[in-house]
Amino acid sequence: MRIHLTSVFVDDQAKARRFYTEMLGFETKHDVPLGEGADADRWLTVVSPEDPDGTELLLEPSGHSAVPPYKAALFLDGIPAASFAVDDVPAEHDRLRALGVHFTQEPVTTGPVTTAVLDDTCGNLIQLVHSA
Repeated sequence: MRIHLTSVFVDDQAKARRFYTEMLGFETKHDVPLGEGADADRWLTVVSPEDPDGTELLLEPSGHSAVPPYKAALFLDGIPAASFAVDDVPAEHDRLRALGVHFTQEPVTTGPVTTAVLDDTCGNLIQLVHSA
């Protein structure tokens, strides 16, 4: 058994797509309209260019009434919605900071693990992690 798909709820799919592809470096895997019109939700997934057939991240619309309070509570409490592995957290932090990404937690090393937390501009905190 493997994880095929996971998701984060996003306030604006177009904005999320730009952030996750242009800033974080993911590639769009699927972009399928789920209705008519420019404001229609989409089945929008991104993948790592290092593993294009690997786990997909669904940039899921935040339209359900339960989602906004859930997202707000996580964000307010500083709880990341997802965690992404990187080879070097301090280097990735510096690269993303240079692109204008806002971090809510600078790189911290605890034992063999280094983490940092960024704001994805779509209502989520995302943790970057690497293990020594």
